[in-house]
Amino acid sequence: MSKIIVGVVGAGTMGSGIAQVAAQNGHKVVLVDLNPNVLNIAKASHIKVLNRLVEKGVCSQTSCSDILGRINYSSDFKDLKQAKLVIEAIVEDISVKNKVFKQLESIVSEDCILASNTSSLSIASIGSVLDFSSRIIGIHFFNPAPLMPLVEVIPSIQTSSEVLDLAFNLIKDWGKLAVITKDTPGFIVNRVARPFYGEALRIYEEGIADFATIDWAMTEIGGFKMGPFTLMDYIGNDVNYAVTESVFSAFYYDPRFKPSFTQKRHTEAGFLGRKSGRGYYDYNKDLPEPIKDLKLGGEIVQRILAMLINEAFDALFMNVATREDIETAMTKGVNYPKGLFQWADEIGLSNVFDVLNRLFLEYGEDRYRPNPLLKRSI
Repeated sequence: MSKIIVGVVGAGTMGSGIAQVAAQNGHKVVLVDLNPNVLNIAKASHIKVLNRLVEKGVCSQTSCSDILGRINYSSDFKDLKQAKLVIEAIVEDISVKNKVFKQLESIVSEDCILASNTSSLSIASIGSVLDFSSRIIGIHFFNPAPLMPLVEVIPSIQTSSEVLDLAFNLIKDWGKLAVITKDTPGFIVNRVARPFYGEALRIYEEGIADFATIDWAMTEIGGFKMGPFTLMDYIGNDVNYAVTESVFSAFYYDPRFKPSFTQKRHTEAGFLGRKSGRGYYDYNKDLPEPIKDLKLGGEIVQRILAMLINEAFDALFMNVATREDIETAMTKGVNYPKGLFQWADEIGLSNVFDVLNRLFLEYGEDRYRPNPLLKRSI
């Protein structure tokens, strides 16, 4: 499969990034978007990125020109006819995706793999409209796709073992760290990472600490590259809130994934983060100073980290992925300073359990219930 034609549907930031990855690995690529302006932006972005690589000496002018020459920018789905793998990277709307996949199947050959780059929607549901549903699979890249090493590969209950093997090996051939995850809400990263945002918001809503102090605690004491509120502002509150709502409803409203009114109100007010100039922070002003209280900061880190570790144990308990793949996903997909199981071992499983059990007894809420596998491991 190394030199197959790869199709990408959707020329936004993610789609154009995936197209670049495939072209850099020697594939002819058909990048399709119905909006010509989006295609023009994608092409201009590719030219800019490749010129920068030439300037840095990463690749020669000839090599970068060849990469660009392998990408065909098209507004016609019929140009995907010869593709053996098509990756969809469009809006996170199941009805739109179903329509696109049904259209794709009418164009491509029967042995063409059809993949979705969805971050949280059901692969089984996306593939339900296909006549040959054994060809469906999730291939979830992280933004920016050319730079982020992790790719979640998600077989649905319809996916054939052959399709899984071909997709997994191809992604590895592209130099990516491929992890296999069950087709459950949020897969690995967007499932396990929810408490990083959710528990930080809860701590703020309880009046324990403000945004800046929580961010300071998680970066300076916890070692994370970004605090939760800085990261949510970077991602976009509308995007992050939508994923939280999607995961919450998909888990039959499990309180572990309950969305926050604080984030909802920020989204409703148009305080979306850096892209709107204001989110949890107002980027037109000097950012507020945190309260650098080591005891308070330590308690904040302890609480959020215990919740993250509990979620990692739950993912392992429910056979979402292997321990190794969960560690890889969280360190390479969202750049955690260390794997959560490793962190748990260093802290001591009994200490993690004690934090969770104290919160569970204090609040009486299921969101704090220690996972059975964590309890068994003590």
